[in-house]
Amino acid sequence: MKIIKRIALTVVAIIIVVIVGILAIFSYRNANYYKLVKTDKPLEAQYTALGPYKVSYQEFDSENEAFKKNEIWYPSEIKESASALPLVIMANGTGITASKYKAVFKHLASWGFIVVGNEDENSRTGASSSASLNFMLSLNEDNTSDFYGKIDVDNIGIGGHSQGGVGTINAVTMQDNGSYFKAMYTASTTSSFWGQENQLGTDWSYDVSKVNIPYFMVAGTGSFDAGTAEDITATDVSKVNIPYFMVAGTGSFDAGTAEDITATEGQGITPLWSLQKNYAEIPDTVTKIMARRVNTDHGDMLTHADGYMTAWFMYWLKGDTQAGDVFFGDDAELLANENWQDVMRSQ
Repeated sequence: MKIIKRIALTVVAIIIVVIVGILAIFSYRNANYYKLVKTDKPLEAQYTALGPYKVSYQEFDSENEAFKKNEIWYPSEIKESASALPLVIMANGTGITASKYKAVFKHLASWGFIVVGNEDENSRTGASSSASLNFMLSLNEDNTSDFYGKIDVDNIGIGGHSQGGVGTINAVTMQDNGSYFKAMYTASTTSSFWGQENQLGTDWSYDVSKVNIPYFMVAGTGSFDAGTAEDITATDVSKVNIPYFMVAGTGSFDAGTAEDITATEGQGITPLWSLQKNYAEIPDTVTKIMARRVNTDHGDMLTHADGYMTAWFMYWLKGDTQAGDVFFGDDAELLANENWQDVMRSQ
């Protein structure tokens, strides 16, 4: 009996060690994703790495209980800086509030940005991003704040992933202070299919034809992002030619309100048709770029496209001409990068 107990205790101890080890690995990968992301070109590698600034953090309770708090990452030398710094607001994806992707905020702040998020789980309307922007503008006017006069109000950007992509578009186009934004970025924006009344509901909808600032949109080619549908009405799964095991949850994002389950078969979160449709609907007078990252799926787009998000904001908000070489000109790095495909540019 004692031997059996010893064996059982040993097995339990081994299981605990394995679990702790796995958790430690995941924790390391999340905190150090910028060391692990595969890059193909020099500028992608440069802007995927941490920037030159040490980063500090502050948080403030939000007046809105749903938003919980405003979380701010910024260069530690901000008090000694003689110049104001550009600001970037980040809109949360579903289930991924700011406190769950701290490393992304830290990364962008290390490049000389003040980066702000919150704990809103329903970012799609743009209301929480608008509120965070207003809060930061108030700190910029508060002479007791570390951010007093430190925000460059002429260089404010916004970005978001998944539901946060919807929130980004709506913050720019629907919120009263949307005109403050100078440039925008979205990764794997939930497609307009899901914003239909018989799907997740019209509060997931957006109108990119109202966008009037430079816009860089990306998504992955993985199945969760891309799906198999070729347009908003398609339900084509006939192209699948490998063993296919389908599962789904009963939550609102999976289930929606559609009565006919076949109405959503093949629709990914950000299929190619959706990117192309959004791109086409943005006025041609606006600088717009779209691209898909190869062999990358929805959940990884937040981190795997981070280098080029950083370059986008470096160019538009800090005037970094080298960062512009990623996107513009006949020899733009993005065009020759094997990590990316389906690139379209307006200018």
